[in-house]
Amino acid sequence: MCGIVGAIAQRNITPILLEGLRRLEYRGYDSAGVAVLASDGSIQRVRAVGKVIELEKALEAAPAGGHLGIAHTRWATHGKPAEHNAHPHLSQRLAIVHNGIIENHAPLRKRLIDLGYSFTSETDTEVVAHLLAHYYGEKKDLLEAFRATLGDIHGAYALAIIHQDQPETLYCARAGSPLVIGEGSDEHYLASDPLALLQVTDRFRYLEEGDYARITRTGCDIWSRDHQVAERPVKRYEHAAHSLEKGEYRHYMLKEIFEQPDAISDTLAGTLGDDHVLTAVLGPEAETRLGEIRNIHIVACGTSYHAGLVARYWIEEQAGIPCQVEVASEYRYRTVVVPDGTLLITISQSGETADTLAALRYAKDQGYLATLAICNVAGSSLVREADWRLLTHAGPEIGVASTKAFTTQLVALLWLTTALVQVRGGDAALVARNVAALRSLPGLVLQALGLEPQITALAERFANKHHALFLGRGPHYPIAMEGALKLKEISYIHAEAYAAGELKHGPLALVDEDMPVVSVAPSDSLLEKLKSNLEEVRARGGQLITFACETVEHHDDSNSVTYTLPWVEDCISPVLYTIPLQLLSYHVALVKGTDVDKPRNLAKSVTVE
Repeated sequence: MCGIVGAIAQRNITPILLEGLRRLEYRGYDSAGVAVLASDGSIQRVRAVGKVIELEKALEAAPAGGHLGIAHTRWATHGKPAEHNAHPHLSQRLAIVHNGIIENHAPLRKRLIDLGYSFTSETDTEVVAHLLAHYYGEKKDLLEAFRATLGDIHGAYALAIIHQDQPETLYCARAGSPLVIGEGSDEHYLASDPLALLQVTDRFRYLEEGDYARITRTGCDIWSRDHQVAERPVKRYEHAAHSLEKGEYRHYMLKEIFEQPDAISDTLAGTLGDDHVLTAVLGPEAETRLGEIRNIHIVACGTSYHAGLVARYWIEEQAGIPCQVEVASEYRYRTVVVPDGTLLITISQSGETADTLAALRYAKDQGYLATLAICNVAGSSLVREADWRLLTHAGPEIGVASTKAFTTQLVALLWLTTALVQVRGGDAALVARNVAALRSLPGLVLQALGLEPQITALAERFANKHHALFLGRGPHYPIAMEGALKLKEISYIHAEAYAAGELKHGPLALVDEDMPVVSVAPSDSLLEKLKSNLEEVRARGGQLITFACETVEHHDDSNSVTYTLPWVEDCISPVLYTIPLQLLSYHVALVKGTDVDKPRNLAKSVTVE
């Protein structure tokens, strides 16, 4: 959520820093600041609470310019939004900005106080500034001091540092939080997101996990975590991949389906420790109060509602907290019983969904412990009005049928479930497995996208169909619901989803040789039950299409076909099995000749009741 921009050049870099911060405003923040090395050799720092425009006003009142500088937008984690907590932070002759969380800041703070350092903020970042100043005083070499500092801090971080003693050098490091170095003509730049620098360059070196670097106007030196010289190639930024253009893709929807590995990585950036989650990303109040939660209500619409239904399985099974999920348009018109210690979670891609917003406002007077918004738009009404917020960094989603917003919502909800287990003193091994599974997810999603050629051929079987059934069990039942919704949204085929065990209670009457029945069959505890349900379909001549784990034995024939996905941990399986259903709905819509990105009668952001 925080943003970093840095630059070194022969010209005044303050306008570059400000424009970079403006381009990062979408990420959400509560304060902003800049520090530049002035011509007299001093560091000039200007900070402001609120939007970047407030920082601009402060700079008009107290101009700061120079050829070396760093800038930052902050989302409060340690310490409330206030000017004294805003970045950059100073210590002696250096300035520092930081994204992420320093987990061992408390013992480091005590150690530094004992050494005589005074703190002017409540942040974890100021600890890094003083620690670096301390080591520089000992070693008289800034690079060696930086290495020693990195060895002492634990957590997720992206750091950028300037020092008065080295007016031609910018230092940086990353671990668990992204950072890129931009190349210009006799000048170099630094940012947490390449979007911040596209006004000056499209050539970037992407730092890898554990990298740290020394940057000058004419070049940069990069070292890996083990202090070996590292070569990170310059890559030209592919504007179309992240802009509002379709680029090489025929439709926005397909582009957004293929953006999901990156969207998931961006959503997780800075939120995971080695074997635990970093709960401070929710903010200081939320972090301290997570342990008070005794019940959870989730309110959402459409695709976001399906994400909530999956989360109910996770929350109740892993965290042991009762969880209730409702569609927002119904929730706000009934009498709600709110047990003590209940957290309300609202989920929306846009943050402007009328029914969900109204539900949040209605809930304000219902006695909830707190409200949490899970959303893709930092400045949206839902995010502003909720007590706590958890952003999904999916980037702009143009296609009406949601894809990457849904999978990043699932990722955020699994992260939140893991946080609840952690703060309640739950199974540490479970927490570690979830963290490892989340880390593996982008690569697994990329692997699942490789099914597209097979699914393209499969879509032809739907050319003349008017109805379809989707089946799933457990947390994959909501995934079946999402698959049916996608198909009906963009292909206009009537599709319904059922818990597979419900087939015999009515839907089986619809099954015949003309009815496609799509099922998701991961290798979990419900697999044998699901197999029995699918045999009921097979026995009645239904066209059975199954997406199954590679370990599941299957026997295809003229009426049934199976597509396999890799084995994964149960907790991330719903995310993975979403991917082929998205591809299926997209390619069926192509076969049917419908308007994929703008299906009839639907809008991207439903801002009316």
